[in-house]
Amino acid sequence: MKARGPTKSATAFRTISEVSSDLDVPQHVLRFWEGKFPQLRPLKRGGGRRYYRPEDVDLLRQIQNLLYGEGYTIKGVQRLLKDGKVDDDPEARRMEETPDEPDVPDTFEAVPIEAAMPSLGGEEGAPVVALDGLSDTIRQAIAQALDELKEARLLLALGEEKEIREV
Repeated sequence: MKARGPTKSATAFRTISEVSSDLDVPQHVLRFWEGKFPQLRPLKRGGGRRYYRPEDVDLLRQIQNLLYGEGYTIKGVQRLLKDGKVDDDPEARRMEETPDEPDVPDTFEAVPIEAAMPSLGGEEGAPVVALDGLSDTIRQAIAQALDELKEARLLLALGEEKEIREV
């Protein structure tokens, strides 16, 4: 297949279709990322046509690598960009501990039923939850969520009893 035209210089602006093709990312994803990452500011011309600067393309490439290659979430990448840690060594960045991220193990091992935490309230059909290997922060969050779920279940049961009595 014949190329459409001469290759652009490294400093040339790129259209969204060119960037989409280069990064192998759909155009709608690039537009979505613009909304999530205020550091991305392509020039917009008449009709809303986008032109990406070379630095925009570099940033998009880094965002793509962090999201798809390294497995970061959008919030994680936003935090890295905000903290100015995007150009750091990726392995060093992984090793850093951030205070607002709980200590979560990379993998979870299967736990035999006997070693697992008893089921919720001893109710049949309630899930069995193993908390081995989780940090205290996560354990507390799970315990709080379980308490809230139990309370909601109780309120629902009371509401159903009230409806039955009213009928």
